[in-house]
Amino acid sequence: MQVTLGVDTFLLVGAILALAAIVVSALTTRFAQRLRVPGALLFLVVGMLFGDDGLNLISLSNAELVQNAGVIALLFILLEGGLTTKPTDLKIAALPGLLLSTLGVLITAGITAVGVWLLLDVDIVTAGLIGAVVGSTDAAAVFSMMRTTPLPRRVSALLRVESGSNDPIAVMLTVGLLATYDQGATATQWASFALLQLLGGAATGAVVGYLAVLLLRRLPLGSDGLYPIAIAAVGALAYGFAVAVGASGFVAVYLTGLLVGALLPRHRRNILGFHEALANAAEIGLFLLLGLLVFPTQLVAVAVPALLVAATLTFIARPAAVWLCTLKQDYEWRERTVLSAGGLKGAVPIVLATFPLTAGIDDAPLIFNVVFFVVLVSVLVQGLALLPIVQRLGLEQASPAWAPVAQALPLEGIEVDLIEISVTADLYLAERRLADLPTPRGAIVTAVIRNHHVLVPSGNTIIEVDDVLLITTERRPTTPEELTAWARGEPPPHPNR
Repeated sequence: MQVTLGVDTFLLVGAILALAAIVVSALTTRFAQRLRVPGALLFLVVGMLFGDDGLNLISLSNAELVQNAGVIALLFILLEGGLTTKPTDLKIAALPGLLLSTLGVLITAGITAVGVWLLLDVDIVTAGLIGAVVGSTDAAAVFSMMRTTPLPRRVSALLRVESGSNDPIAVMLTVGLLATYDQGATATQWASFALLQLLGGAATGAVVGYLAVLLLRRLPLGSDGLYPIAIAAVGALAYGFAVAVGASGFVAVYLTGLLVGALLPRHRRNILGFHEALANAAEIGLFLLLGLLVFPTQLVAVAVPALLVAATLTFIARPAAVWLCTLKQDYEWRERTVLSAGGLKGAVPIVLATFPLTAGIDDAPLIFNVVFFVVLVSVLVQGLALLPIVQRLGLEQASPAWAPVAQALPLEGIEVDLIEISVTADLYLAERRLADLPTPRGAIVTAVIRNHHVLVPSGNTIIEVDDVLLITTERRPTTPEELTAWARGEPPPHPNR
C-alpha cells in the first residue's frame, strides 16, 4: 500500500533543480565571477539542460505560468534594488538616472525597433515589440556585475538608479504595443496610459512606503526576524494597490523599497540580508524557469538576425541613449563609454517576451527567440568586456572604504542613528576645521572617509571636498534636518528642541 500526493513529483523535481542551482552557485564563485559573467547565466543553462531540448526531464510549455512567476520574482528583485539604493546615489545621479530610465528607454527601443524593421522581415508592431522588450537594462544582471567590477562611484550610482527604475517604461511600451496590436490606440490614449503608469505608480509607492515607515517605527514587532517579512508584504501591497488603479506596480515597488531603505535604518541589516537572499532566490528560480521554457534548437534559425539586432542595440541604440541623456552633465567620454557597456540585459526582457506569447500574436515565438538570443549575447559580450573596458580607460576604482564601516556598526536595538554626509564644494563645512563646526546636540563626527581611507577626526581635522562624514547621532525626528542645516551653515531649524 502506498500513498502519493499530486505535489510529490513537483517537490522532487524542485529539489533536484534547487540542488543543481546550488552547485552552479559554487561554480559561479570560482568561474563566473572570474570571467565577470553573471551567475544567472549558468542557472539559465541548467534550465535548458533539464528541459525539452536537453535531457528532457522536465517539460514546460506554459508561458503564462512563467510570466506570473517572473512578475513575482521581479517584484522582489526591484524591492531589493530600492532598499539597497543609497540616498547618496540619488543625489549623485538623480537627473541622468531619471532621463535614462524614461527617455533613454524610449530612445533605445526606438532605434532598436528601426533596426529590427530593416533587418528582419516583420511588421512595424512586431519590430516595436522587440525594441520595447529589450529597451531597459536589467537590475539583477547590473547589480551582480557591480559587485565584482570596480566602477567609479558616480558611474555605479547612475547604473544602479537607472537599472532599478527603468523596467516600468519597458513594461508600459510592451503592454501598450500589445493593446495597439489588438485594438489600436490613439496618441491621447498612449499619453494617458503613460501618465497613469508613471505618476500613479510613483504616488502609490510613495504613500505605501511612507506609511510603512511610520507604522514600523511605532509598532514594536517583538522579533527582528519579522521586519524583513513585513517589508516583503509592504512591497507586494504597493504592487497590488498600483495595479488595482491601473498604475505601474514596478514603479511602486521600487519607490517603496527606496523610501524604506532610506528612512528605516534601525533594522537595516536584517532587512537587507533577508531581501538580498530573497532576490537571489527569485533570480535563480526565474532563470531556471526561463531556461526550461526555451527550445535551444529553435535559436539556431534566428542566430544571424538576432546577432544583428544585438549589434544594433549594443553599438548604436544604447550608446545613443547614454550620450543624449547625459549631455551637459559633466560626464566625460570615458564614463559614457562605460555606461554604454554596462547596460546589460537579463531576466526582465525575457519575461516581457512572454507577454506576446500569452497574448497569442502571430510573431510571438520569433519575438521570444530573438529576445532570448539578444540577452545571451548581451550577458556574454558585455559581461566579459566590461572589466577590460574599465581597466583600459583607467577608470578602475576600489570599493568605497565607507561601505564595510557603515555595515559594521551595531545600530540595531539602540536609540542611535548613523548619518552619512558627502561633502561638496557648495557646503559651508568644506575647507573648514572640525573644531570650528560645532555639531548639533547629540551628534558626533566619528569618521571621515578620504581617498578610500578611514580617518578618525580631531578638532584640527580640515573637512575637504569629496570627503564623506559618518556621524553618530541620537535618534530624534529632527536630526536629519538639523544636520542638513549644519552642513549648509544655516541656523538650526528647531532651536528650542
